[in-house]
Amino acid sequence: MSVISWSILSLIVLLAVTARYRVQRRSIKDIRGPASPSRLLGHEMQFRHEEEMGDVQFQWLRRYGATWLFDKNQEDVLWTVDPKALQYIFHTSGYRFPKTKAIDQSAKIFTGRGILTVKGDVHQRQRKILSPAFSAGQLHTFLPIFRQLASHLSQKWKDELEASVSHESAVINVPQMLARMTLDVIGEAAFDYQFGALDDQRNELARLFQNLFVDSVLHPPAWDILFRATWHYIPDSILHYVRYLPTREYSRFKQFLDAAFRVGQDLVDQKASSSEKGGKNIVSILAQSSVSDDVKKRLTSDEMLSQVATFLLAGHDTTANTLTWTLYELSKRPEDQRKIRDEIAAVRKEIKARGDEDFVPSDFDSMPFMNAVIKESLRLHPIAPMLFREAADEDVIPLSEPIETVSGKFINQIPVSKGQAINISICSYNRLQSVWGEDADSWNPDRFLGSDKERQASVGVFANLMTFSAGIRACLGWRFALLEMKTVLTELIETFEFKYPEGLDVMRLSSGIMSPAIRGKVEMGIQLPLHVSLVNGA
Repeated sequence: MSVISWSILSLIVLLAVTARYRVQRRSIKDIRGPASPSRLLGHEMQFRHEEEMGDVQFQWLRRYGATWLFDKNQEDVLWTVDPKALQYIFHTSGYRFPKTKAIDQSAKIFTGRGILTVKGDVHQRQRKILSPAFSAGQLHTFLPIFRQLASHLSQKWKDELEASVSHESAVINVPQMLARMTLDVIGEAAFDYQFGALDDQRNELARLFQNLFVDSVLHPPAWDILFRATWHYIPDSILHYVRYLPTREYSRFKQFLDAAFRVGQDLVDQKASSSEKGGKNIVSILAQSSVSDDVKKRLTSDEMLSQVATFLLAGHDTTANTLTWTLYELSKRPEDQRKIRDEIAAVRKEIKARGDEDFVPSDFDSMPFMNAVIKESLRLHPIAPMLFREAADEDVIPLSEPIETVSGKFINQIPVSKGQAINISICSYNRLQSVWGEDADSWNPDRFLGSDKERQASVGVFANLMTFSAGIRACLGWRFALLEMKTVLTELIETFEFKYPEGLDVMRLSSGIMSPAIRGKVEMGIQLPLHVSLVNGA
């Protein structure tokens, strides 16, 4: 970017935010926070270029407590992980704290106008239409798909072991095949379609998904940070064309969205012309909604295809990453693998005793340690480590514990002005010692096996975690994801032993989502090579 363009953009940012900045400072200027390192960029470069995801936030959490102030391009942003504040923002107030315009627009670039980005009545309508696809009864029908594709992944890895020099063990980069498997899962379960990503190394969607966020979000340049700061003041009709910018920050997302829309149209057309009607998977619901006479049950063509893009992305990448981080933690702890294996063996005996051939959903719930491991992995490695909101009107946010202000006062609530930006650090809340104990930074699945479950008020939709968000905008498919993770982890731990390679240094990549990468080799993208061998008798 030229010096002239840089200067013009900087001037626009300064003028555009000044009025908003002055109003907001009146209400939160007394909140403590780190000194701004840059008059123009504030903490944004420090925050967006942290070496590992969460490092800067964890530092501020330890220094200032659960609530602090942050400078973003001359705008005061309130950060909080206070449980009572989160309850109020996500549960009590719901739509009074919508996503910021910049975040909505960023999400529209790769998901369109789906349930992830729409607001208010439109969000309510879309959520009501899509909810039947994730009912308890519908989830039970997915289990055979989960089991079959987990077994297919297992066989792929067995083939790699057989082809290795030792025929018994091999180093496998686990994220790659996990992502392909979860893409096949969402294809069959949600869209009644076989993508075949596990078998097709040239699969278009799998290729587009690979390192999508690394290529598009990792370490954004200063010009893009300043450019996004102006989005609050640009009409949506103009922001729509941002996706066409020919830079790495935008072109990869556009390629994915174009492909998702094309695939989505084919899927809906096939279902609409099929003699099979009345299904409750996502593609059936979309096909029915496109021809519904009831306005409340109808989705426009753009909304319909946006749901396909949303669930393709959210329905597979998140699960693959969480499973990857779970294997990362277990590979360092063979004793935890053995505990899960023992639970699986005990359930296998119960299945045989009752005359069944395979698992039913309740069998996975009867393995407390495996469930605790999944919860702990979701706690330490939330796939989406941050959420961004703003106050729709003047409001007062309550706090569970008083905080000391710059002037030395102690306050237990924070008045906020209309438009006040509020950032929620999920990864910091999930490590808050007042909620999780003094060992909140450490791996300890046993924390979920205790009886003191009422110690803290519930915040998230699952296990008091914020990993699936909370309230009216909580992840619609969180139960789907959990059953899938339990099914896949059962297959993998029953079949394989995982060992962390000596000398390997894995880091939390700061690319919008929390993904593993090898320190010093970030250019390789998402990586987690593990020693994999067969369990005796597998």
